[in-house]
Amino acid sequence: MSKKNPFSEVANKGIEELAQQEAELAAKRFTLRFQHAVGQVENTAEIRKTRRELARVKTALRQKLG
Repeated sequence: MSKKNPFSEVANKGIEELAQQEAELAAKRFTLRFQHAVGQVENTAEIRKTRRELARVKTALRQKLG
């Protein structure tokens, strides 16, 4: 059994696609944070998944630009 590397999927995307995905994930994270504060989030694991995916996208974007 081999584990999937979630970063490899993100690293293969282009700069424009990564920038767009970063904006979408940032907006989703913002929405989830407010829903969680109000108590409307049913799946709290989604907050963590979104935060980690956003970090992966930001890392890949910085590697491509830097």
